[in-house]
Order: sequence, then structure tokens, then C-alpha cells
Amino acid sequence: MAGNPRQDLYLEISRNLVDQELTDLRNYVSGAKILSAGFVQHADAHQICNQLEKEQKLKSGDLSLLADLLRKIGRHDYAENAEKVAESERKDSSQPCTSQLKRKGEDGEEVPVKKKSAACGQEGSPVGEVFQRSVKKYYELKLSHFKPLIWNEKFTIPLSNIFTQLELVPTSEKQLKTSEAARVKQRKELKSLDDLFKPDITGLSTAPRCILIEGEAGGGKTTFLSKEALDAVSQKTELGKRHNIVLLIRLREVREGETIEEMVWDQCVPETTEGIDLQSIRAILQRNESRVLFLLDGYDELRPEARAAGQTIPKLLSGKLYPDSTIVITSRPSAGVQQHTWPDCHVHIMGFSRRHVEKYMQQYFTVVGKQKLTKTLSKLVQDNKIFNTLIYTPIFLMLVCVLWEEDQEMVSTGTMTGLYDNLLTCLVRKYCKREGVDMPTEGLPTEVAESLLQFGKLALEALLRNETLLDLIEVERAKVNWELLLKLGVVSLEVSSSKLHPRKQLNFSHKTMQEFLAGRYVAHALLNQGIVELLQLTSITKVFELSNLLQFTCGCDSRAAQAVMEELSKISSREFAYLRPEHFERSQVPMDGDIKKSCQTYERFAALCLAILSERQEPEVLQGISQALPIVMLDSSINSREATGLKYYIQNLHSANLPDRLILKVPYGTGSRDTVQYLQQCFTTSLPGLRLDLKLSGKFDSPGPDETARLVSVLKNVPGLRALDLSDTRLTPSSLQPLVQGFSHMSLLEELDLSWNDALGDAGMEVLQVGLTSVPHLAVLRLCGVKMTAVGMSSLAPYMRHLVGLRELDIRYNEIGDTGLESLTTILPIFTAMQVLGLCNIGMRPTGMRTLVPALCQLTRLIKLDISKNDIGDPELECLAAILHHLTAMKVLVLTETGISDLGISSLIKALPHLVQLQVLDVSWNNIGDSGIVSLVQTLCQPSSLNMEQNPLGDKSLTTAPHCNNTLQELYIGGNRPRRVFFRPRRVTGAGLGRVAQLISALPALTRLDMRGYNCRTPTHLSDTAAMALAEALPRLPALERLDLYYISMEPAGFQAVVQAAEEHSTLERLGYSRDEVPEGVDTTAGCLLLQWL
Repeated sequence: MAGNPRQDLYLEISRNLVDQELTDLRNYVSGAKILSAGFVQHADAHQICNQLEKEQKLKSGDLSLLADLLRKIGRHDYAENAEKVAESERKDSSQPCTSQLKRKGEDGEEVPVKKKSAACGQEGSPVGEVFQRSVKKYYELKLSHFKPLIWNEKFTIPLSNIFTQLELVPTSEKQLKTSEAARVKQRKELKSLDDLFKPDITGLSTAPRCILIEGEAGGGKTTFLSKEALDAVSQKTELGKRHNIVLLIRLREVREGETIEEMVWDQCVPETTEGIDLQSIRAILQRNESRVLFLLDGYDELRPEARAAGQTIPKLLSGKLYPDSTIVITSRPSAGVQQHTWPDCHVHIMGFSRRHVEKYMQQYFTVVGKQKLTKTLSKLVQDNKIFNTLIYTPIFLMLVCVLWEEDQEMVSTGTMTGLYDNLLTCLVRKYCKREGVDMPTEGLPTEVAESLLQFGKLALEALLRNETLLDLIEVERAKVNWELLLKLGVVSLEVSSSKLHPRKQLNFSHKTMQEFLAGRYVAHALLNQGIVELLQLTSITKVFELSNLLQFTCGCDSRAAQAVMEELSKISSREFAYLRPEHFERSQVPMDGDIKKSCQTYERFAALCLAILSERQEPEVLQGISQALPIVMLDSSINSREATGLKYYIQNLHSANLPDRLILKVPYGTGSRDTVQYLQQCFTTSLPGLRLDLKLSGKFDSPGPDETARLVSVLKNVPGLRALDLSDTRLTPSSLQPLVQGFSHMSLLEELDLSWNDALGDAGMEVLQVGLTSVPHLAVLRLCGVKMTAVGMSSLAPYMRHLVGLRELDIRYNEIGDTGLESLTTILPIFTAMQVLGLCNIGMRPTGMRTLVPALCQLTRLIKLDISKNDIGDPELECLAAILHHLTAMKVLVLTETGISDLGISSLIKALPHLVQLQVLDVSWNNIGDSGIVSLVQTLCQPSSLNMEQNPLGDKSLTTAPHCNNTLQELYIGGNRPRRVFFRPRRVTGAGLGRVAQLISALPALTRLDMRGYNCRTPTHLSDTAAMALAEALPRLPALERLDLYYISMEPAGFQAVVQAAEEHSTLERLGYSRDEVPEGVDTTAGCLLLQWL
């Protein structure tokens, strides 16, 4: 097989450039900012050329940039070769391909002429061009328009008119280490996927390799990806401009053992295309790998056997196949994509916006010739708040339009089941009218009802196999009247798009239709069978897999809903028996991994239960919810179906069925007016005894105190309010005033968070202070980033004296300085229950530290102290270390960026044996050298003095038991910066980190270890010996979940050893490493490896 001249040239250049020429090339490319300096630093010539091509700087027929670069480094020979290759490409592109070349025959007709084939697979070759054109034509034929309604041939939507909101979910190192509230705020609405190629939006220095798009059922994922494919082949988008080969693969068609080439031939190329076979497809993909875009639709519909390790799709996602290609993959949430790859970008499909809802309705009714219906439906949508929970999902909005056109009285439900039930009735009516069949006044014709139930059973069996297509042979074998179902429009008959597995099959208009029909059958079958037997509902995992089915089942029948909730209650008592309300409060110490996962699972479970309640709002179901959810929580939009269910739940609460805790979080992006209105609808009567944790969003900075006054009027009905979080809600002193006045109705309040309202300032503290006497039980006060100065602190402090039960005070990121701190220290000894004290970045200097230390001596219950980002220095750390023997309850000590060096750390080391419960220690980003870091780790790895006392010298167990620390869970020693002492840099070196690697196996409880270098300009080099020591230590850290090695360089052998050990580790989820420090030629496909440009 002939080679690709362009790639051959790249390889030849790469093999023959001497070191100095390669260095010059890197300097020219990075110096002129043609490519990222981080990438170029360790790239070879071949990689540089490919990246130039990928970023559209070397286009087909134009290698002038490469020729210019080669001349700059003195390689005129290769510059001339580059120009010849470009000229050849221009000639090839100007000639028609084989299928276009014609000559005049003897009879005067034009007949094709076969041209001698160029390189197989070469992008500019006839085979490559034929392949690209055939794919483009195939997509234009199949995807340009689609008919979402099987039963309505007239309703055709141009794909160009698809509107779908996208939201970017942060995945970068910088974003992930922020708080959840900050991450929510950082989420950005995208105009299109093109935004993902803008560094200011993604934070990535290079184009993403893998983009994960998640969305709920009916959210428009498949349609959106079809539009992306069509736009890409037409080069209308950035994805299309960067990739010449665009491959849309429906994962539900993929079978076990299929290769990529078979999938492409099967789904992307018309059967009539000549000259394209598996071998030529493989050659095309291999030769143009960096220009290949895989669009993978529906990971949640991929068969279980095709998801297994070693199968093609997992290998493609993990980078074991075509690692230089780009992947966009869609899925329902939590389907498991992340077990194969860590996406560079994580995108959530939000569905329609209000503007898009209006536009879609107008488009629909224009197509069917009933434009006047747009206005009437718009008014209904605006007035019917329950309806708002559905219309933002494309599939549901479409069904609303269908029903509104047919019979406006049928659009009265606010449930998924009601919509689909009415739609089914509508379709049956149309069928009866066409066929001359009598439509009964209640229910469905007998034949139709029986066929739908029979078909529902097949739909269920397919769902349990994770299949969405029904083989016609199987349907006929079950003696189902499928022709009737075709006439109804419930399914369509199609020949599989798979050429490898051709078959006639029945396809649902949408997966939710399959789930609805299966739910109808389950509701009917539950009369004679148990739900566990029907659905194999034996675990929480199975519950989530069948969540939509369960909602439809409950929506179809009251008895079915009770049976489902009874089983969910049993599963809840098995899975979550040990969970307590305090597990869902903000934890200031590392949470047990199992507890953390259980909390996340419970939140999903609670959301499902509330969605079920929204489907069937009945007392019996409410009783089942109360049994299944001892802790009721909502963390979603107030327009969601879950929020509708919660509203019904709260409105029907009474003293006999109160939950242990009600946790209501309104996510960022919801307006304060809408939020307060929702709360008014929920809490219509007083609910004494209800313990409520409330976190709100929105903007409470509108002129006048109206919004907060309305909020207070609502909260009067919840006298048992336990926690109120109004962080980052743009509170001002004037809007805070009504809230503070309302504290008299919140006398049981335990937690108050007003953080990140920077308009409050000192004036806001004056408003707050007068209300503190009304909340005597206040135990947590968070005032981070409110722009409080020494003035505000001085005025607030005296009013805090009566808060004797205060357990947490967080005033981080306020410029109170030493003066303000002095005011605070006068009252600190009062708070003998204090457990958490946050003083990060408050402008504290040595004087302030010396004032603080005596007060800390009194806080013997303190478990967390954060004095990071304050200019403290060594002498003041010595003062702190001298009193640590009073603080033996300490679990978290944060000293990052405090200016300490080896001298200061030595004093801390002497005090460490007293901190027998220490779980987290952070001394990162200081001036500590090898000696200090190694001594620190050595001390941490030894049994504490208390343990020594518990095991007297005569106890032989000490001689056999390994000396280890079973308490420390997180250790941050990275980023310690150079400090020159007598012209010698004092910093942590590779040798120092190598010694740390030899020691850390004595920290078996460690879940996170940060031992990064200082910066990218002077990365810390880890020798093979040190890297091997680290690799050998990893298996002896059985709880480790995250290891950060940014700004560290390694040789290939050492790097590979560490990565392999991390990949084989049972709990390690992420190994962070700087992308520009990756050694040349190593395998970077490990699923846990997170490469970042930093």
C-alpha cells in the first residue's frame, strides 16, 4: 500500500532533524505563538506537524508555513519537498475523481474512465475523497430533515432549526478544587459546541479530545448529535473545520466484537458506494487519525456485552484505539462513560429555553397550518405552572403540541404519564376514524388494548436487555398484531441500518415511548405478579436503570404505585439504614468514602421518589414516600418534576409524618422572585417541628427589601428552620434588613451562611449584629468574602458574645487585618464549643498571629484550623506549635501559603505527636526544602506518642507491628517554592520526593496525596529510582483516591511504572500530571490519568 506523501514527509523530517534543528524548530513555533509552548516543549517534529495540521495551520495544498519554518532552521531540502507535496495535492484536488472522469464513447455517450488509483486511504486520494463525499451525501440524505411523529407524515423539521441549550460542567483541575457552589456558578451556557474550542470558556490550552454530552430522556441528545454531524461534514462548525472525516455511530446498533471499521462501513457509508471496504476504511482512518471525528450516540443504549473491557467502544474511549482522534459521545446521566475515560469537557443538555419553547410551538403549528394555536397554547403554558415542569424537554413539548392540535382538553395534565396516555388515546381515535372502528367512550377498543399490552410485555423484555429495537421475527413469534401498532403510529417498521446485521425491526418513536408501553404492561401485570419478579428489582442500581419505567408504572395505576413504593421502601431500608441527617451537612473533615457514595446515591434515589410523587399525587403514594425517605431532599430547578412532587409532599405534611430532615437547595440560576414564589406555594401553613435546611439562589439586590421581606413571611411558617444559606445571592445591607428583623421567628436557627455577598461590607455587619440576639442557638456562622474590614469585625464581635454554642466561625477572605483579629480574639475564649475556625486570607501578619495563639489555647475542641494565605512566617508558626498540645482534637490543619520554611516546619514536627487525630495536613506552597519535607513525612509515618503510651515498652506487639499512621487521610506537600540562601536554591527536589515515596507506604489511610513540583518552568525531576519507589508504594496505599504529580518530569520508564501502578490500583480514580511533562512515546491511555495544561 502506497504511503501518504504528507505523512511520509513528516516522518522523514522527524527522523533526520538533528537535536539543534529540533530545538530551533520548537523555539520558532512556540516563540511565534503558532502552537502552545507547553505542547511544543517535548513534542517531536512529527507531532508538531500533525498538531499544525489539526489546528488548520497546514491545509490541503498549502504547506507554506512548514516550508518557511524549515528554511528558518536551515533545512531548505525539506522545505522544497514540502512545496512539492503541496503542489501535488493542489493538482490532485483540481482533477475529478474516478467517478467523475468520463470520455465520449463511439455512440457519443459519456462513459466513466477508470483512473489509476492513488494511495489507499490518503486524504486527497480518490478513495479518500470518495469516502468523504459518500459519507457527506449519506448524512445529507438521512439527516437533513426528520419526522419526529411517525403518525404525521406532514410534520417534517429541518435539522437546521434545532434549538438545544447546552451547559458546560467544569472538569478542569482548577475548577474541581473549588466549592460546589463555586462550580455551579462556573457552569456556563454554550451557544454551540464551538465554544468548547475557546480556552477562555473551557480553561484548556488545547482542543478537547473527548466531549461527553449528557441529558435526561427526551432531552434531544440524538437529534442534537445528528445536527452536529450534518454541520460538521459541511464544515459549518469548528468541529467540521478541524476534522475531514466525520463518523456518526448509533451505539444501539453496535454488537459485541464489532471493530471500528465494521461500524463505519455498517452505519456511515451507503451500500452503493464502490471501492470502499473494511481495508480501505482502516487505511483512511489510520492515515488521517488526527482529522477523524467520532460522534457516538447513546452510550446508555450500548449493549452490556459491547461495553465490556476489551470491546471496541471502551478501547476507543480510553485511547487504546485512535488516540489522536476526537470523540463526542452522548448518554443519559450516570451510564458509566467515565469508567473508560475522563472527558476533557462535560456538557449537559438543558433542553429548551423559554424563547426556544415559543419558537418550537410556532414552527410546529405553522407546519400543520394552524398558526393561531401558538398563541393559545403559549397562554396556557404561561398560566399553568405545573405544565412548566415538562415543556422544556423537547420530546414532551412536541407531544403537548400534538395534543393541543387534536383536542385542547387533553392538554390538562402536568405528568409524563398523562401526556403519553392522552397521546395514545389521540392516536387510537385517529386510527378508529380512519378504519371505521367504534371508539368506546371510556378506555380503548378491545383489540387495540390487548395488542398494546402484549407489545408492552415485549417492550419490557427488551428494556431489561437494554435494547430499544424489536426484531420483527420475535414480535411475530409472540403473536402480536404489529401491523395494528404500525397503523396506530406507536412504532415504525424499518430495515436495520446495519449492513452487518440486516433485519426487519420495529422502532419506537422515542425510548420514552418504549418505557411508557412497558410501564402500562407492568401496572397491569402487577395484579398477578410481584414487582421483583417482573422487573428483577433487587438493587438500587437496577432501580436507577429502570427509573423512567418505574415513573410510568406508578403514573398508570394507584395500586401499582403503592407496590412500587413498597419495594422502594424495602430497598431504602437495606441500602441507607445507617445514613443520618448530619451526613448531608457540610463536612469539615474527610468523609468516609462509603458514606460519601451512599449520600450521593441517596440524593438520586430521593429525586426519583419525588418524580414518582409528581406522577401520582395521592395520599397512599405520599405515605410510601415518607417510608422510603426519612430524609427528604431536593437539589434541582423549581421548574422540575421533582420540585412539583416536593411541593405536594410539603403541602400535605402534618405533625405525624414529619421527616427527620427536609433539605431544600435551589440551584444557582433561579431568580429570587421565582424562588420565593415557589416557597410560598409550598409552605402555606405553619409546620412546627419541621427541621428545614434551606439553601437559596437568585439575586436579592433589587431596590427595596421586598424579596427578603416575602421570604421572611414564608419562613414564619417554618419555626423549626435549622439552616439558612443565602451565600452569593447579592445581598445588600438594605435587603439584609428584613431578614435580620425576621430572626425573631427563627429562634431555633443553627446555621447561617451569608458568604460571598461582597456588597454587604461593614454596613452589612452593622445590620447583622442587632439580630444575633434573636438566634441564641446559632452554632455555625459563615461570612466568607463579604468585604468586612477591621471596622466591621470590631462592631460585630461584641454582639457575638452570647453565641456560646458557636461551633464554626468562617470569616475567610475578609481584610480584617491584625486590628480586626484583635477584636475577635477578645471573645474567642468564650466559644469553648468551637470546632472550626476559618481565617484564610484575612490579612493576618506576625503581630496578629501572636495575638491569636493565646486565644486558641482555650479552644480545646477545635478540629479544623485554617490560617492559610496569611504572611505568618517561621517565628509565629513556632508560637502556634508551642500550644498544639492543648489542641489534641485537631483533625484538619491548613498552613498553605504562610511563608514557612524548614525552620518553621521543624517546630511543627516537634508538636505533631500531640495531634493524634490529625486527618488532613496542608503545608503546600511554602518555602520548605528537602530536609523539612522528608522530616515531616518521617514524623507523620511514625506511631503517635499517645499510641506509644497505650503500648508500653514491654508490649511485644510493637516489635512486630509496622510503624504506621492509620489516621492521616490527606497530605499536601506540593508546590514548595525556591528560596535562595547564599545563592543555593532551597526547595523540594526530585531526591527529596524520592525519599517521600519510600516513606509514604506507612500512611495506609491516605486518600489524597499532593506532591507536585513548583511550576512548569522549573519542573521537579523524578529519577527512575524515585519513580519506581513511588510505583511500589501505591499498592501499599489501599485507600488512595487521588495523586497529584503536576509540575514533575520523569523518564519514560519511571512514568510508565507510576501510571501502570495507578491503573492497577483498586481505588485510585485520578492521577494528575502536567501534559507538557509527559515523556515522549509513552502510553497515556490509562483511565485514571488526568493530563492538564497548567
